[in-house]
Amino acid sequence: MKNIIFTAVFASFLATTPLVSASLPTTQTDEQRLVNKIRHELVTLPFYGVFDNMSFSLDGRKVILHGQVTRPVLSSSAANVVKRIVGVEEVDNQIEVLPLSPNDDRLRIAVYRTIFSQASLGRYTLGAIPPVRILVKNGDVTLAGVVINEMDKNLAGLFANQVAGVFSVTNQLTVEK
Repeated sequence: MKNIIFTAVFASFLATTPLVSASLPTTQTDEQRLVNKIRHELVTLPFYGVFDNMSFSLDGRKVILHGQVTRPVLSSSAANVVKRIVGVEEVDNQIEVLPLSPNDDRLRIAVYRTIFSQASLGRYTLGAIPPVRILVKNGDVTLAGVVINEMDKNLAGLFANQVAGVFSVTNQLTVEK
């Protein structure tokens, strides 16, 4: 009797399987797979941190790398790992290496401490890949990345502007939708 009940329950489960599988995500296109693979390779590079910003665009099978990094080896490493991805035919590396400057290094740390020591902005330091990037070039600070709301965007810009030695702050943070 138990076998009959189990068979009936299992048969009813199989009958409802198309409804369940209809809610599963559709298969990715080749371009989506390529984008995900490139993104994964870039964000898992050693030494990629909060003071670096990298992005890319696709032109067919050509990958164009954009951004700014603090270490020259990070720019070349990004191009090298992307070249090895199956489906990538060409890489145009337009990543800018920021000038090596002790003053800029001091400002990076000071801006980081000033922004993320605030209770409302400390949550952006959590996780392996921080969503807020701090870029410093010759005393000029650029904030890039994503924040949850407009208030966090404005507070980050305000606090970065209070750091001694900062010439200007460009707030390019975007608000998550």
